[in-house]
Amino acid sequence: MSYSFEGKVAIVTGAGGGLGRCHALELAKRGAKVVVNDLGGAMDGTGGSSDAANAVVEEIKSAGGEAIANGGSVSDRQGAQSMVDDAMNAWGRVDILINNAGILRDKSFAKMELDDFQVVLDVHLMGSVNVTKAVWPIMREQNYGRIVMTTSPSGLYGNFGQTNYGAAKLGLVGFMNTLKIEGAKNNIHTNAIAPVAATRMTEDLIPEQAQKALGPELVTPAVVYLCTEDAPNGVVVQAQGGRFSVACVVENQGVDLGADATV
Repeated sequence: MSYSFEGKVAIVTGAGGGLGRCHALELAKRGAKVVVNDLGGAMDGTGGSSDAANAVVEEIKSAGGEAIANGGSVSDRQGAQSMVDDAMNAWGRVDILINNAGILRDKSFAKMELDDFQVVLDVHLMGSVNVTKAVWPIMREQNYGRIVMTTSPSGLYGNFGQTNYGAAKLGLVGFMNTLKIEGAKNNIHTNAIAPVAATRMTEDLIPEQAQKALGPELVTPAVVYLCTEDAPNGVVVQAQGGRFSVACVVENQGVDLGADATV
């Protein structure tokens, strides 16, 4: 099935490169008007430049699409609000939000400074909260919205040196689990993507020989589906190299020791 996003407006955070760029380009190709947000900083979140977001906007426009750039930081509430305001001022609605922006401050927990733990939570978890909060009343008023969180296998299963990143990424699953309930009556579906892809953020984590088979464009088809009217609600989709699966929290049958149970 070929999905169209004609008449829809999307915000993609961290869309200056990697996964976000692929998501933005594909949505625009299918007719969506796109706010391309990117702070343009280094991988650790320092610095900032509008060059990356502007370049993606030019790619979209040169292909006949419609897009605007936004350089706000998701970790700043005013920055988060600015991208929603830009969408509303330009097109009067927001149908899709892809929370993709992120940074890395990898180090083993023993060596990690708490400031580096906090800033990763601020960007990944609170950044997604900030932009979602700004767009939530609009989607409720419209009785329509599709929100995609970007979680990670590091959050679902753990990864050495990423206590901060993993905690933030699994926190997004908890955030999604309640939004799916609260948004259902207004046709707001919230899902999560857990990608493995060769991007600037993962170039030191993924072996070089595996990078060619893990292009970010091989994750985007799942994200596109989660942005459609047919999207499920409250699902974590894992995606890597064109392979897709659903990650679930499971519970076994357990043992009932009764009210008088002792150890």
